[in-house]
Amino acid sequence: MAPEKRQPFGNRARQSLGELYHEKRAEVRVVDVDRYKRVVGRVTCAGVDANAAQVRRGMAWVYDRYVKDKMLYRLQDEARGVGRGLWADRDPIPPWDWRKRS
Repeated sequence: MAPEKRQPFGNRARQSLGELYHEKRAEVRVVDVDRYKRVVGRVTCAGVDANAAQVRRGMAWVYDRYVKDKMLYRLQDEARGVGRGLWADRDPIPPWDWRKRS
């Protein structure tokens, strides 16, 4: 799950996604629908798993509630270990906690 727009790294996460996939066709495989009727899915662009790419770049968290692909945890741990992206912040706040504070 990417940071919220006004959250630290929110704009950077959006830019990262644009750098990877601007004007490329996206395919979404619906995994679930959350309680707010938003689609939870796996996105592929140009044959690349966008979810995994963003987690690897440190531009998104793995959201425990909906994760099906446990490999994402390894990518998140790797990004956190080297301080990549949002993990450069001393105490990054996941978006689900950020929204509670706002």
